[in-house]
Amino acid sequence: MSKISAAKSVKEEPLEKQLWKAADKLRKNIDAAEYKHVVQGLIFLKYISDSFEEMFARLQAGEGEYAGADPEDKDEYKAENVFFVPAEARWSFLVAKAKLPTIGTVVDEAMDAIEKENPSLKGVLPKVFARQNLDPTSLGGLIDLVGNIALGDAKSRSADVLGHVFEYFLGEFALAEGKQGGQFYTPRSIVELLVMMLEPYKGRVFDPCCGSGGMFVQSEKFVAEHQGRVNDISIYGQESNQTTWRLAKMNLAIRGIDSSQVKWNNEGSFLNDAHKDLKADFIIANPPFNVSDWSGELLRTDGRWKYGAPPVGNANFGWLQHFAYHLNPQGKAGVVLAKGALTSKSSGEGDIRRALIRDGNLIDCIVNLPAKLFLNTQIPAALWFMNRARSNGHPRKGEILFIDARNLGHLINRRTKELSQEDIQQIADTYHAWLNSSVIPAEAGSQPYQDIKGFCASVPLSRVEELDYVLTPGRYVGLPDEEDDFNFADRFTALKAEFEAQLLEEAVLNKAIAESLAKVQV
Repeated sequence: MSKISAAKSVKEEPLEKQLWKAADKLRKNIDAAEYKHVVQGLIFLKYISDSFEEMFARLQAGEGEYAGADPEDKDEYKAENVFFVPAEARWSFLVAKAKLPTIGTVVDEAMDAIEKENPSLKGVLPKVFARQNLDPTSLGGLIDLVGNIALGDAKSRSADVLGHVFEYFLGEFALAEGKQGGQFYTPRSIVELLVMMLEPYKGRVFDPCCGSGGMFVQSEKFVAEHQGRVNDISIYGQESNQTTWRLAKMNLAIRGIDSSQVKWNNEGSFLNDAHKDLKADFIIANPPFNVSDWSGELLRTDGRWKYGAPPVGNANFGWLQHFAYHLNPQGKAGVVLAKGALTSKSSGEGDIRRALIRDGNLIDCIVNLPAKLFLNTQIPAALWFMNRARSNGHPRKGEILFIDARNLGHLINRRTKELSQEDIQQIADTYHAWLNSSVIPAEAGSQPYQDIKGFCASVPLSRVEELDYVLTPGRYVGLPDEEDDFNFADRFTALKAEFEAQLLEEAVLNKAIAESLAKVQV
């Protein structure tokens, strides 16, 4: 490749990818789990400083409604929902100090100063910049890098660009951390699918295990992209991991989303429900799979278990009933669960699933997901869609839609898949065509909803009862039972890749041993 074409390819690479490569290069000996708070903290600080500086300039100009205003008056910023940034925390001040060996302490003090001036940020911002393993030169380089992200003066542009970079970096750090990182991050394609299927245009959106807040950000994006009114959505959330809650608060603030009802407590949603009286219009959630230490033994008689007490050793059906409890009479939920919950009959789980379907008439749709979508687990997963409105004139109240999407998605690296926009659209369009008994897109033949063998089937509840309330889509969409849990082609490809990798490792090891022996003999 010539120098010109190489330069062109770099230039055409998206901004966020260029920034990630540069930031990752500065990481050196710091673990991704620790480094993410350094980078995300700086991006957030740049965002609030940009917003403040723009407002400061308006007040200083003193034109129109700002005539006679004091640019250092905190109330002026509060009135416009802009964070007040004291002089020693403004980006220009940090840039001036970026090359000093004490820059880490300067940034930590800036974070402290911002929290003192803005009570809603108390306990949220990271103070990790003066640590010994963070080289001051690298930190100075990061400040320079982040300083070049938003090139326009408008707050909206700054928030949009910085918010996009913040989200992209969350995903890249989750990939870099692997299993640990996946615990706070739901892959973007899954969040997009949940939101596109639920269509949360208006009302209260709740996520009682909200991680870094991606479900909320995507809901707001969905409304904005469909010409809705973002202010028509109210956000409610809860997170038990304080570090993750801090990321969520920053992620929402950088988008201008009110996070005052996103709560943290280390007991979690089961033991300490922060929104006990909330009845939500939409619930979008990705609870941790198959949690055994959820304090189920302390909650045997809890009022949320309308359909049966969940087993002490697994929280899956506790989560489902927690969601059902918090839905209003027209509310809908879209949640991710381990695939085992579709079939399990141990410890009364089969009875709870039957009650959710037969007595509650809550289950609208089940989507079987491809493998390798999640960063923190190889456990197969499915999406459950619950709809309280099924009891009130729902056009499909006597049926459940099953979608088997296992063959969709594409690899983004050796271990991880994601759904494409086309995949997401296909699944969502199928659900909406079924739900509304309307026409599906031209790509599918411009026909009203119809079953597609191997992909989707609308199944009467009587048929689900015949199969003992097992909800695995492969049982209904036309695939043989034995294929439902075993895809030979996928397994063969995976085994082949593992075998080749093992052979390569052995070859490298044998070569190293041979070279060492040769040196000894010499």
